[in-house]
Amino acid sequence: MATMKIKKGDTVRVIAGADKNNEGKVISVNPEKGTVLVEGVHMIKKHTKPSMANQQGGIVEQEGPIALSNVMLLKGGKTTRVGFKEVDGKKVRYAKIDGSVID
Repeated sequence: MATMKIKKGDTVRVIAGADKNNEGKVISVNPEKGTVLVEGVHMIKKHTKPSMANQQGGIVEQEGPIALSNVMLLKGGKTTRVGFKEVDGKKVRYAKIDGSVID
């Protein structure tokens, strides 16, 4: 994958799957696998052994990865596609819904 259209800290909406129409902030992006972790979306249960960090152990609920193609950037409450263009010799992302620069 050349460049990621979704970055850490972006607000996204899930557009496909069991968590469709849920919104959240991107926690992390994995470009190798093409997945993202979105806050409060696709919660999975993970069984953990007791350790020094987690004395109790047991079942922990955490966010699971979502395919990058199943999320869309939110801009002003609406979903938008993301494009790239050069502004002052610098490559920037822009929202295709209104042409405004994202970062």
